[in-house]
Amino acid sequence: MSNDVKASTVAGTLGAAATAGVAATTASTVVGGSAATIMSATAAAPAASVVTGLASMAGASGTAGAAAISSGMATIGSVVGGGMAAGAVITAAAPVAIAGAVVWGLIKLFED
Repeated sequence: MSNDVKASTVAGTLGAAATAGVAATTASTVVGGSAATIMSATAAAPAASVVTGLASMAGASGTAGAAAISSGMATIGSVVGGGMAAGAVITAAAPVAIAGAVVWGLIKLFED
């Protein structure tokens, strides 16, 4: 690595690439898929418990299990004008993006 390239730049680039990879992989699986396909794709996400937790927190009150997760993904997806599939992509990519931002921030904090 050249001395001109900062470690935070490398970390930020790798974090963005990882986030884009997860989003693209999830999108290719869920676009045009049934609710069952979308649910199984998010169960296989890199941080599946975080994904389902995010989705169920955003779900309709009084629902539990798959109903809470699917309504949560639909709610999250509606923020960007999509539905359950868009919510699945967002919730699958969010943990990777957050981890990348944390690593970048820590490197930036201690960087000269």
